Amino acid sequence: MTDAPAKQKKPDSCSFVIFGVTGDLAHRLVFPALYNLAATSLLPDNFCIVGIARQGMTGDALRDSLMKGLREFATRPVDDSIASRLLECVSCFEADPKDPASFDQMKAQLEKLEAARNTGGNRLFYLATPPGAFPTISRQLGRTGLLKEEDNAWRRLVVEKPFGTDLASARTLNGELLKILDEHQIYRIDHYLGKETVQNILVLRFANGMFEPIWNRNHIDHIQITVDEKLGVGHRGSFYDVTGALRDMVPNHLFQLLSLVAMEPPARFDAHAVRSEKAEVLAAIQTQSEADALKNSVRGQYRGGKVGDTEIADYRKTEDVKPDSTTETYAALKLTIDNWRWAGVPFYLRTGKALGIKRTEVAIKFKQAPFAMFRDTPVDRLSQNYLVISIEPTEGITLQFNTKVPGPSINIDGVEMKFRYKDYFKAAPATGYETLIYDCMIGDNILFQRADSVEAGWQAVQPFLDAWKQAGDRDLETYQAGSEGPAQADELLKRDGRSWRKLG
Repeated sequence: MTDAPAKQKKPDSCSFVIFGVTGDLAHRLVFPALYNLAATSLLPDNFCIVGIARQGMTGDALRDSLMKGLREFATRPVDDSIASRLLECVSCFEADPKDPASFDQMKAQLEKLEAARNTGGNRLFYLATPPGAFPTISRQLGRTGLLKEEDNAWRRLVVEKPFGTDLASARTLNGELLKILDEHQIYRIDHYLGKETVQNILVLRFANGMFEPIWNRNHIDHIQITVDEKLGVGHRGSFYDVTGALRDMVPNHLFQLLSLVAMEPPARFDAHAVRSEKAEVLAAIQTQSEADALKNSVRGQYRGGKVGDTEIADYRKTEDVKPDSTTETYAALKLTIDNWRWAGVPFYLRTGKALGIKRTEVAIKFKQAPFAMFRDTPVDRLSQNYLVISIEPTEGITLQFNTKVPGPSINIDGVEMKFRYKDYFKAAPATGYETLIYDCMIGDNILFQRADSVEAGWQAVQPFLDAWKQAGDRDLETYQAGSEGPAQADELLKRDGRSWRKLG
C-alpha cells in the first residue's frame, strides 16, 4: 500500500463494529490493516472501533490484546503514537446471538458512543466470525434496527468467506441476508481482491491497446490459474476436513481471478458495470455432468514429506482429521466458458496445500506461431509465448517470447521481459485488507462479490462436489508433501497436448 495520494478522500465519519474481535482474523489482518490506514491518514476524522465479544472482556483487555497482535503481525514498523491514537478509538461491548437482549443492550451502548464520537450514525459491521454465525448475527442486527438506513446515515455489513459450502447453502445465505439488507449494503469480502496485482488485471487488459485485441479465442490457446501453498493444514483440521481444497479456494479466490481475466469490457468503470460483467462470465462457465466432472478433474491428498526444512505429517494424521478422510488437499479442474470470446479455450485451475513452492499466478498461453518461414533454417522449435501475472510471492508481470540468439545462424530461444512492482513503485507492505476496508467505508463495492456471482460460482463447482462425494476414496490420488502435486494432474493437460507451466 502506497502512502495516501492527495486525491484519495477520507471516508465519512463512522463506527466500525467487529464481531469476532478476539479471533485470529481480527488480530492478524483486520486491526493491522486499520493501523496501516491510520498511518496513511485514510481513516475518518470521527471514528470509533467497537469490538463485540460474547464473554466478558474489558476495553483495556481488548486494547492490550490488539496491541500485542499489532506488534506481532504489523506489515510496517509500529509507530507508538499512531497506535495509541487508534487504540483510543477502541471500545468493547458484549453481545451473544443466542441472547437477543444482549443485542438490545449493545444497541443502546453503541448509540451512546456514536453520539459522543460524533460519527453521524454511519455503521460498518464486520463479521470476522465462523460462517455459521453470519445468519444469526445478521438477524439480530436486523431485528434491532441497527442495519436500517435512515436519517441520511449508511449501514453496511461485511461478510467473510466462505459464502456457503455448496450451491444450496449459498442461496440460503444470500436469501437470509437479502431479507434484512439491500444488496448495496452487503460487502462479501475476499482478501485476494485487495492485492495490487489482482486489481491490475483490469488495468492491464482495458488500459492497454496492445492486449485487448488479442485477448480472445483467436489468439489464446489456454489459461492456467494456480494457487499453490507450502503450508499444510496445521491446526485447522476440524475446519479443513469438512471443507477441502475445492470449497476453500475455487469458488472464491480462483474464480475471482478467472472472472477478471475472462470478463467482457464493462461499459464504464463503476461497481455495477464491472460486477455485472464478472457475474456474466461466471454464469457462462459450462455446467458439467458428474461423469464429465470426474473426467475433467483431479483431486489429491498429501502424504508425509518435507517442505523446505519443515517436516509435514500425512494429512490423515493431522489433529482433528478423520483417519480415513477422503477430503482433498489438492484440486485441479478443466473448465470451459460458453461464450463467443472463449469458445474452445480451456481454463485449467489448480490449488493445493503442502506443495514445494508458494505461488499464485495467472498464465495466459498464446497460440503457437507457424513455422513456415523457418522451414529452411535449423529452427526445430519455438518457445511458448506466455503472459504471466504473478500475485504471490512476488507481484509482477512477465512476458515470454522468442528472439534470435546472437550468431551467424538463425537460432531461436525464449526470453522474458519482467515487470516487478517493487522495482517501479515505492509501496509499504500491506495485509491485503487496507483497500477493501477503505472501499467499504467510502461505499465503493467494485471489489466485492454480488449475490449472483456467488451463486454462479457454486453452480460451476457443484458437479465436482457431487461427483467426488459419490466416488468416495475412488480416484483420490496421493502426493508427497513438498512435491508439485499428484502426477495425475499432469495427465489432465497432457491428453489435450498441453502441460502445466513449471513453477520455480
